[in-house]
Amino acid sequence: MARKIDVLGIPHAYELTAPTQSSTTLVFIHGWLLSRAYWEPMIQRLSSDYRCLSYDLRGFGGSQADRAYRSANQQTEPKPGATFVKTALVEELPPTAIASGLSNTAIAPEFATGYTPADYANDLGVLLDCLNIENAWLVGHSLGGNIALWAADQMPDRVKGVVCINSGGGIYLKEEFEKFRAVGQQLVRLRSRWLCYLPLMDWMMAWMNVARPIARPWGRQRLLDLVMADADAARGALLDSTTENEVHRLPQIVSRLQQPVHFITGVDDSVMEPQYVLHLASFHPLFQACGSNVTQISKCGHLAMIEHPDRVTGKIREILSDHGA
Repeated sequence: MARKIDVLGIPHAYELTAPTQSSTTLVFIHGWLLSRAYWEPMIQRLSSDYRCLSYDLRGFGGSQADRAYRSANQQTEPKPGATFVKTALVEELPPTAIASGLSNTAIAPEFATGYTPADYANDLGVLLDCLNIENAWLVGHSLGGNIALWAADQMPDRVKGVVCINSGGGIYLKEEFEKFRAVGQQLVRLRSRWLCYLPLMDWMMAWMNVARPIARPWGRQRLLDLVMADADAARGALLDSTTENEVHRLPQIVSRLQQPVHFITGVDDSVMEPQYVLHLASFHPLFQACGSNVTQISKCGHLAMIEHPDRVTGKIREILSDHGA
C-alpha cells in the first residue's frame, strides 16, 4: 500500500518494504512518463533480502501537486536572500523515522523547482532524509538512471552504488535530440484521458519500445501513467534532461564517482541503444577497457525490469554480492 510524504511541497507516493538483516536499502527510480509500479516484479524477488524503496518522481504517478501548492507556487515570490525552513508532512511514516524526529525537521527550500536530473536527485535526498535511509544502492531506469548518477554525486556517503537500467548517453547528436524533443513534446501535448477508453490502446502500449510484447496489464499501466503525468513535469523533465550541457555533464559525473556503477541494457533497446550505454559506462573505472560493468540482455528492449525481471534481479544480486552489500 502506498504511503505519502511531503517533499519540498509535493506529496510523494512511495512504498517501503520491511527491514531485513541487510543494512542496505535498494532505492528504485523510474523513468520518464512511468511510475514506481514497474519495479514491483523486482521488489517481489528482492525484498526478502533487502529493504526496498520505490517512489514516484515529482509530477508522475501518485506524486502530484494539489491546487493549494500550485496556487502558492505561482503567486509566492520569495524576497532576495530569503531562507525557508521546510517541515516534512508525513502520512503513515515508519515509526523509526517518527521516533527520530525526522517528520518535523527537514531543512530545504519551501517549494521544489526545476526538472533537471539534479533537481530530482535533490528531491531524493530530502526523501531519504525523511525516511532515515543512510545506506542506499540506487537502481534507476532510463531517466531514473541519470537521476541516480546525480544523486550518487550529491550524496557520496549515503549512496553506496548505482545500477543503471536502459540508461546511458553522454553523446549529443543535435538532429537526433531535436527530433526526440519534438516528438516528446507532441506526445505530451496530444495525450488526453479519453485515450484510456479507446479500444486496443493498452495492447498498443504493450508493444511499444520492447523486444517482445509485455503482458497487457502493463500496457494499461503505461497508458495510465502517460495520461496522468503532470504536463509541466512531463515537458520539463524531457527538455531539461536533454540539453547539450546536460548530456555532456553525464560523463563528467560518472568519471568522478568513487562508488561502483553498473549498467544493464537490452540488446534490442531502440530508445537507449547499447552503444550509448557502453559509451557512458566507459567513463567509470569498473569498465576496465572491455565493458566489465555492462550487462547486455538479448531479446530485450527498453523495459528490462518488466521484460526480463529474473535476469535483471539475478544480476543485481550478483553486483551487490560482489561489492559486499
